[in-house]
Amino acid sequence: MSETTTLAPAAAAASDSRPQVREIGIIMNGVSGRMGYRQHLVRSILAIRDQGGIELPDGSRVTVKPILVGRSAAKLAELAAKHGIEDYTSDLDAALADPRWEIYADFLVTKARSSALRKAIAAGKTIYTEKPTAETADEALELAKLADAAGIKTGVVHDKLYLPGLQKLKRLIDSGFFGRILSVRGEFGYWVFEGDWQPAQRPSWNYRVEDGGGIIVDMFPHWNYVLENLFGKVETVYAQAATHIPTRWDESGDPYEATAEDAAYGIFELEGGTIAQINSSWTVRVNRDELVEFHVDGTHGSAVVGLFGAKIQHRNATPKPVWNPDLADDHDYDADWAELPVNDVFQNGFRQQWEEFLTSYVLGTPYEFDLLSGARGVLLAEAGLESSREGRKIALRTLTLE
Repeated sequence: MSETTTLAPAAAAASDSRPQVREIGIIMNGVSGRMGYRQHLVRSILAIRDQGGIELPDGSRVTVKPILVGRSAAKLAELAAKHGIEDYTSDLDAALADPRWEIYADFLVTKARSSALRKAIAAGKTIYTEKPTAETADEALELAKLADAAGIKTGVVHDKLYLPGLQKLKRLIDSGFFGRILSVRGEFGYWVFEGDWQPAQRPSWNYRVEDGGGIIVDMFPHWNYVLENLFGKVETVYAQAATHIPTRWDESGDPYEATAEDAAYGIFELEGGTIAQINSSWTVRVNRDELVEFHVDGTHGSAVVGLFGAKIQHRNATPKPVWNPDLADDHDYDADWAELPVNDVFQNGFRQQWEEFLTSYVLGTPYEFDLLSGARGVLLAEAGLESSREGRKIALRTLTLE
């Protein structure tokens, strides 16, 4: 056993008189990073563990047991002690070889993800991973095909679909509220400090293309699954990328050249004729209710939704604006919108998707947010970068496992 590996003894079999509980071992690779630690470890897996697992339809329960994996054994030991986790290792190969761990979960930086996923597929592990799943669409598709050929169940994080605001939007769409949806306008972003006079809120690698950075690679995979699951498959993209801040300062306070774009302005044509426009920026000061907002217009009604809020305007409540640049307009347009009530209790979106994936894994049911879905997100990012370089609209090819 590696000196950087600590493993607790396997649990003894439960007595037949106890409620049936299945414990699933999960390899969590990259939990020292911001998203891996905060959203996946603390707010998802540990929250599921601490509540006693997930109740299945037959009354049984499934619970989770994580093993932390990373490069620094000392940092892993600190996290394990802080959260009452028994197992951690800096030896990924050893963890993958241990049958106690059924699921491999990946929260690494993009450049390191593909090789780790290949190892997990070769080891026959079920996979749950952050996105983008690879650096190129071809590589992402190859991973999907390898997993499919090996009969491996896969899941890719689609967290934005679980935001309370977007769940309310999904309900509006399903109810037919909009009539025919005409357009979607999205605004995402905030000001990320340059790092000289105030520390940046994002790691410096985000702004270096050689390290896998760039807002298109980061955000277009999100926009792909949001658009295709709510409004329709993305058929074409026209994007303009920009590096508005050419020099930034890293975690050590040293200046560096920003080689990746920090803003992207995209137009997406969707199956069925809907047009989506989404601006993504780390160089914008926020003047809206939330850090992301989508304005959806349809023939019968419109909605504006964010992370949490959602407000609507039906065609019967639409005012009749008249353009007159010579007179100040004192109409209160905000008052024409009605806030949707909060009829549900929404839990953390990352945790909700984890629970759905674990339930699907145990029951053996199909799971739609798989590596092929992840590959489509990588394809959109790749096409967005190509569009910006060439100054033209790019049609997206269809990805299949055939």
